[in-house]
Amino acid sequence: MSKRVLTTESGAPVADNQNSATAGVGGPLLLQDQHLLEKLARFNRERIPERVVHARGSGAYGYFEVTDDVTGFTKAAFLSEVGKRTETFIRFSTVADSLGGADAVRDPRGFALKFYTEEGNYDLVGNNTPVFFIKDPIKFPDFIHSQKRDPFTGKQEPDNVWDFWAHSPESTHQITWLFGDRGIPASYRHMHGFGSHTYQWTNEAGEAFFVKYHFKTNQGVRSLSAEQAAELVGKDANSHQTDLLQAIERGVNPSWTLYVQVMPAAEAVDYRFNPFDLTKVWPHADYPLQRVGRLVLDRNPDNVFAEVEQAAFSPNNFVPGIGPSPDKMLQGRLFAYADAHRYRLGVNHTLLPVNAPRATTAQNYGRDGLMATRNGSRHDKNYEPNSYQGPAQTDAALSAPLAIHGWTGTHEAPAHVKDDDFFQAGELYRLMSEDEKARLVANIAGSLSQVSREDVVEKNVAHFAAADPEYGRRVAEAVAALRD
Repeated sequence: MSKRVLTTESGAPVADNQNSATAGVGGPLLLQDQHLLEKLARFNRERIPERVVHARGSGAYGYFEVTDDVTGFTKAAFLSEVGKRTETFIRFSTVADSLGGADAVRDPRGFALKFYTEEGNYDLVGNNTPVFFIKDPIKFPDFIHSQKRDPFTGKQEPDNVWDFWAHSPESTHQITWLFGDRGIPASYRHMHGFGSHTYQWTNEAGEAFFVKYHFKTNQGVRSLSAEQAAELVGKDANSHQTDLLQAIERGVNPSWTLYVQVMPAAEAVDYRFNPFDLTKVWPHADYPLQRVGRLVLDRNPDNVFAEVEQAAFSPNNFVPGIGPSPDKMLQGRLFAYADAHRYRLGVNHTLLPVNAPRATTAQNYGRDGLMATRNGSRHDKNYEPNSYQGPAQTDAALSAPLAIHGWTGTHEAPAHVKDDDFFQAGELYRLMSEDEKARLVANIAGSLSQVSREDVVEKNVAHFAAADPEYGRRVAEAVAALRD
């Protein structure tokens, strides 16, 4: 079987791919060597800006299968009947480090899922924790700056990390998750996933419900101690990527069972916690988990750059029957995620194969811009309304309207009966066994003891003490022992 002919990007055959053109034997290179210049110029431009957060990631294709009837809560077509399957793509990631960072580190994990539904793509972006560090998006750039590499030292600095947390008591709940036993997953397959935010479901009758998503791993939760993680990073910095890739290649297809918590919209106003606060959970005793279906991953991407790095997820990609809630962090992300991809990949990133709808066709009036590959013909008008049978609106809202009242301005979120920054962190601490508590305290102290300012240490210890007096006392004693 003869080989295909190597060509330039314009399709011209390449005579010699081993030697550059020169002015005589051993002479200087020639500017007219198109193949050389094209290769070097393209090589210089092979990288795109990495994500500011969630830069280091892995992905896989699979499907979501409905196992339980949820039509009483949502009219979403991909959830409309038991047994229905929808193609999916998922991207797992670490949060703080760069593209070259290690996998087995203490950091939240991104859990971003794209459903290729017949009504358009539905993107669900979440983490492997049900809560987050902050509750208002205006603090997000500051938070990430505190976690990223310091401009002077070029590395993550405990002074910066804990200084921000010292001034952000709402972080106490997530810190307790992060420094607990599940802070370093053994692999992407062995961790839960959460939508984290509160979303809205709407049924055919127009009734609205608020929901939280829980993806429970069917492989069982497995995590690493700090010592095990350090050893693994030394052996394979790409450990989670390796594990996911090899498992699927062997036919060991990881899966998760999706459950939701469902809150009738009318109950949100008087619920004991603010149901739209990303630093809070809904206790299962109040809103039990209801099974929806299962997610199965069964195919690896053929090209990591094309399908994992160029994968773009945005929480504003909704479908009929699913919409946003007043969750302030979610509201901020409705803009920020899509805008990040327009910056990284260009305004036409939704035309890339991994991002384009698969079970339907996108039909809109978006035109032009860099890398425009679907611009229509002379018969396609680029304005609406028109008289040429172009795409038209449906007049059917995707989700139920949200009632609003009051004055515009900068407001703190409304306080509910049990809203404070520490109660749920204390509840989480008290659920732990003695061994779990000891490891949590040791993990926190190992990091907090590196902080140079005593006042920052004291502020953070006060947060743990407010969550639970024993929690604060043990952290203070452990930090003091390490600083002696």
